[in-house]
Amino acid sequence: MRVVVLMGGKSSEREISLKTGEAVSKALKELGHEVIQLDLSRDLPCRLAELKPDKVFIALHGKYGEDGCVQGLLEVMGIPYTGTGVLGSAVAMDKDLTKKVLHYHGINTPKWSVFTSTDSLDWHVYPAVVKPVSQGSSVGLHLVKGEEELVKAVEEVLSVDDRAMVEEFIPGYDITVGILKGEALPPIKILPKRYLYDYDSKYTKGMTEYEIYDDAYLAPKLQKIALKIADIFKLKDFSRIDFRLDPQGVYHFLEINTIPGMTELSLLPMACKAKGIDFRELINIIINS
Repeated sequence: MRVVVLMGGKSSEREISLKTGEAVSKALKELGHEVIQLDLSRDLPCRLAELKPDKVFIALHGKYGEDGCVQGLLEVMGIPYTGTGVLGSAVAMDKDLTKKVLHYHGINTPKWSVFTSTDSLDWHVYPAVVKPVSQGSSVGLHLVKGEEELVKAVEEVLSVDDRAMVEEFIPGYDITVGILKGEALPPIKILPKRYLYDYDSKYTKGMTEYEIYDDAYLAPKLQKIALKIADIFKLKDFSRIDFRLDPQGVYHFLEINTIPGMTELSLLPMACKAKGIDFRELINIIINS
């Protein structure tokens, strides 16, 4: 099969996307596929028309890659691609819309507000988490303990996004549930050495510890909720749902990752490994879906 791996892109997650693309490309070549790597550029439609790939593996993270834009292009050109479609990608990329949809469906999520300037700030619950509405990889993530820190964090977030989300901080720890071809993978408990699972904690070796979360009651419950979320958003092929579990064992939905990272520190491959699926087999399952 001739496979184009779309990687890089223009978002703040470009570096991680390149790492994902390289890892995916290596696995695809080992599986015997013809692999062409393409960066996101203005001439992408022309390149795709020339190459006539059998399938595109989307390894783009963030804007243009996870928000439905490149999926729409591929739909128009009639080229099959991996991952979630246009609508699911677009809505899941918007953390505000995602939480509104899931709140409607009765999925528990931390209280939140969205601001477009520091002039309109109206938030009084601390500590709080501040993050961009439409960025991934924990880009621009802040934990604030008062109004002065809040204003500064919102200003920083608005320098990379047009909307800043302020969210109630939930004590406890993060748990993520990967989904592969409609099956929930073993949940992973995330234990950063710093107070927050931010960008550095995600992508710096030794900054975070991970362990399979096998609580006999809560693990299956989180898997069930993750599958419900995947069904609501029509997530396809592979995805990851992030939760916060408080000290009382109550889950709080955080966000959806429609194109999870595929680096050596990435969580989806880690969950697959716990289920006996190595990285090459993971890529094989995705590309043949």
